[in-house]
Amino acid sequence: MVLEFLGTGTSQGVPVIGCTCMVCRSGDPRDKRLRTSAIVSQAGRQVLIDAGPDMRQQLLRAGVRRLDAVLLTHEHMDHIAGLDEVRAFNFIQQRSMEVHANAATLDAVRRVYSYAFARDRYPGVPDLDLHEVGDAPFLAGGLSVDPFKVLHHRMPVLGFRIGGLVYVTDAKTISPEVRDRIRGAEVLVLNALRKKPHISHFNLDEALEMVEELRPGQAYLTHVSHLMGLHAEVEAGLPAHVRIAVDGLRVELPDAPTD
Repeated sequence: MVLEFLGTGTSQGVPVIGCTCMVCRSGDPRDKRLRTSAIVSQAGRQVLIDAGPDMRQQLLRAGVRRLDAVLLTHEHMDHIAGLDEVRAFNFIQQRSMEVHANAATLDAVRRVYSYAFARDRYPGVPDLDLHEVGDAPFLAGGLSVDPFKVLHHRMPVLGFRIGGLVYVTDAKTISPEVRDRIRGAEVLVLNALRKKPHISHFNLDEALEMVEELRPGQAYLTHVSHLMGLHAEVEAGLPAHVRIAVDGLRVELPDAPTD
């Protein structure tokens, strides 16, 4: 199984439009971040986690030619605004696209993409096969996915465990019960917005404390803003088993269970 980070930036991306801070002006490609998204690949199957506004650019850069399912963590636009791009895979694969999310996110998809669910649909609109995610494990594109809930301020957000991978973004609170379920993963992906505290995201210190408690083999921090600081400087101060993820980074893991 391979995890590829398609984007590792926060909702504004990095650089931020109009900003002249040292991070936004950096010439280091590691300081260039599209909106947060990832793709999990195994045995020819590919499952996308989040479909943000940079989806087209991300999939072209990664050379993605097949997509079996989409997992959505929550309804914010930096995580669903690119979903129209599945039209290309509808055409290539001649089938609808599985989209897995909680009830609130599916409601947002129906609202934002109302034209895809109209009675008299315009030819070529995305063909979305919506699946509501509850508490039980499910199959997405043939891969076994174990969902769990975290809180983004007061908003429930889905995290996903796929084999040895645990993926959490846009979290501020993880309950003790969920921590027990995701402890000891081979790879933990966790959001870390900036150094200063934030109302709805882990900051760097909080993320590091969570990594220490959950004890993964390796942790990668994502959903990073320009307020975190320069990639090279911040990563130099991290523990050896913690890295700041960068766009395009590929991580290999043992295969996950399938159908």
